Amino acid sequence: MATPCFARTAAADGPYRLIDEDGVIHITDAPTDPRYRAIQGFSGTAAGWLRVPNGTQLTSAFSREIRETAERYGVSAALVEAVIRMESAFNPWAVSAKGAQGLMQLMPRTASALGVRDSFNPRQNIEGGVRHLRYLLDRYPGNLSLALAAYNAGEGAVDYYGGIPPFTETRQYVQKVLERTGNGNTSVEPPPPAIYRYEDADGCMTFTNIPPISRSKGR
Repeated sequence: MATPCFARTAAADGPYRLIDEDGVIHITDAPTDPRYRAIQGFSGTAAGWLRVPNGTQLTSAFSREIRETAERYGVSAALVEAVIRMESAFNPWAVSAKGAQGLMQLMPRTASALGVRDSFNPRQNIEGGVRHLRYLLDRYPGNLSLALAAYNAGEGAVDYYGGIPPFTETRQYVQKVLERTGNGNTSVEPPPPAIYRYEDADGCMTFTNIPPISRSKGR
């Protein structure tokens, strides 16, 4: 007797399961028996065949490099881990829309200045990122919030605003890193008052914190 044929449809494209007369379960992606039935909502991850690394596994993958580099530069390993988690979620191949690369999201120009030849090399990236973080901690002594703000938005922005820049991203960044490192009071200082600038008919430039009437705001 010829074995009956049956068509596989795209909507029911494997894997398939068959329970035979002896109660044995057969699973395949190329069924040869019409009794096979497609398994709906099935995935290797859900079945435990594929394991996606969780946050702890990703952290531990670089824990030795983080610990050794942090100790060498006198920076808290917990702080380095928090920065990496915020910057790249421990993805060594991460690239931002602005071109920052690797675990600690180094801009190419910054990486070059820090002696990092390959930003996608975890060891080099961590070395450069921690070195830069150490520099910022020394530049803003006793003020971790400003050092973190500078890491995120740049020193120029911190210096211009005289504190944490009034950027939502930067303020949230500082807040979350402080929370992850357990640095006491995690409240972020409010942004400095806006400064308005305008020039009168005689070319005299005026700066004020009071919005001039019918003049546009500038920074």
